[in-house]
Amino acid sequence: MTRQERRHMRNGLLFASPFLFGFGAFFLYPLVASVYYSFCHYNVIQPPMWIGLENFRELFTRDAVFWKSLYNTLYYTVFSVPLGLAVSIGLALLLNQKVRGMAAYRTVFFLPTIVPMVASAVLWLWVLNPESGLLNETLRQFLRVDGPGWLADEHWAKPSLILMSLWATGGAMVIFLAGLADVPASLYEVAAIDGAGRWAKFRNITLPMLTPTILFNLVMGLIGAFQYFTQVYVMTGGKGGPVDSTMFYALYLYRNSFHYLRMGYASAMAWMLFLLILAATVAVLVSSRRWVYYHGD
Repeated sequence: MTRQERRHMRNGLLFASPFLFGFGAFFLYPLVASVYYSFCHYNVIQPPMWIGLENFRELFTRDAVFWKSLYNTLYYTVFSVPLGLAVSIGLALLLNQKVRGMAAYRTVFFLPTIVPMVASAVLWLWVLNPESGLLNETLRQFLRVDGPGWLADEHWAKPSLILMSLWATGGAMVIFLAGLADVPASLYEVAAIDGAGRWAKFRNITLPMLTPTILFNLVMGLIGAFQYFTQVYVMTGGKGGPVDSTMFYALYLYRNSFHYLRMGYASAMAWMLFLLILAATVAVLVSSRRWVYYHGD
């Protein structure tokens, strides 16, 4: 390099040095260290001791709570992600109508998304209270039935969290609204001339044109569901009860690392979670070749 090019290189590195330092110290080093710790017995207080694959062996052969947390996470993911997509698409279709005051309606449905997770979790604790909660009171007043225990019942705890997740689908709804705005109006006009009804238009025009948006929201929903933590931590006090029915994977990872100080074991769990998310994401992206339609292809 010439003298001027070296000077430009030096200046560029100096300007980028805050990012490079932060990236190395707070992302790259912890990432590499977690790989090493996953093969060690490490409790933060004492130096790490190499134990090979023992952490992974314990995960798969001796830790029943690990399998319970994995089941709970998969259960939540399988039901919450498709239901969330269906609700957000339905809301987007409703809020895409040309009705007076639609901006206000869109704002109202988007507001739950910007409510802090801790605040919304505390709010839903009151809503799902089995004795005096809004949901059970509504069931008593209108249907004359006693509602379940919700979070206090091991059979209803996960459905309660799935129901709560549908409350904050405003982010996906906004993305679907953007996708609907990109659908050419000429397609609907041609379909109307051919005598197509609303359902035919939705099935043959709207839904295929929304498949790229569905793919994006599906991938983001999967990643978020596998890392579900904040709400269940607040609503169960970090214990994952009752009877480990809400012991999600991320919560169990947190308990191993900061309650039991099993940092090596938690690192092994973190990498297993990474591989699980990677496999699910790759599977969705590979399958998208069969069902995602890009306008202009």
